[in-house]
Amino acid sequence: MGKHDAAFENAVANSKKLSEKPDNATLLKIYALYKQATEGDNASKKPGFTDMVGRAKWDAWNTLKGTSADDAKKQYIDLIKSLS
Repeated sequence: MGKHDAAFENAVANSKKLSEKPDNATLLKIYALYKQATEGDNASKKPGFTDMVGRAKWDAWNTLKGTSADDAKKQYIDLIKSLS
């Protein structure tokens, strides 16, 4: 268990209750930080050209390669706090 685990779980819950839906760029960042925090580096195959949403998500997650789970959790927590 990392030092940010409880706060991360709280932020995940809060992300579902934001008063305003974030813009797409922010949603991608939330998604990417969540994936990096919970699964680590992106090892999945990049989706094809026809899957634009999947590619955007893949690219966003892939930019975080090498970020530790703990760092990703901290960034996620801070981002959700800034949106609340």
